Amino acid sequence: MISLGGIVTSESSHVAGDEFDESIVSFMKRQYSLALGERTAEDVKVQLASAYPLEEEFYAEIRGRDLVTGLPKTVTVSTQEMREAIEEPVAAIIDAIKVTLDKTPPELAADVMERGIMLAGGGSLLLGLDAAVQAETGMPVRSAKNALFSVVLGSGQCLEQFDVLRQVLISGPED
Repeated sequence: MISLGGIVTSESSHVAGDEFDESIVSFMKRQYSLALGERTAEDVKVQLASAYPLEEEFYAEIRGRDLVTGLPKTVTVSTQEMREAIEEPVAAIIDAIKVTLDKTPPELAADVMERGIMLAGGGSLLLGLDAAVQAETGMPVRSAKNALFSVVLGSGQCLEQFDVLRQVLISGPED
């Protein structure tokens, strides 16, 4: 939570795109006895995964290696199944947001309710993540315009203004 150029409260969640990929690989092994490579899992995530129910569910064929026979195998999966596959990492992200909101001082609560939550980073591009966060928090949610690069660009801006932001960025027992 950032207000007036400073960090008010924060919560760290080590969930990112790789966790989504791993969840998809594990789901496909459990559900279909199908081994997927990292690249295929990434493609499935981008094309088929969603964090919130869609008006129209989609289906796609996924190719991998059958864990029983060792031969190539193709299965058809839905966006609903992929939502189930990534349910745990999505819940971890939403929990981190809720914990941060819970730690937010009351005087900022009205501002957060009015301005909403901004999602950034590659994970924010997950289809329906904004809707899932909004449904869980009751607050408006939007994604950064350049979500994929916003975290690194913001970090770069902090480094360019390091002397100005030193008090915000470094806090320790001596502060």
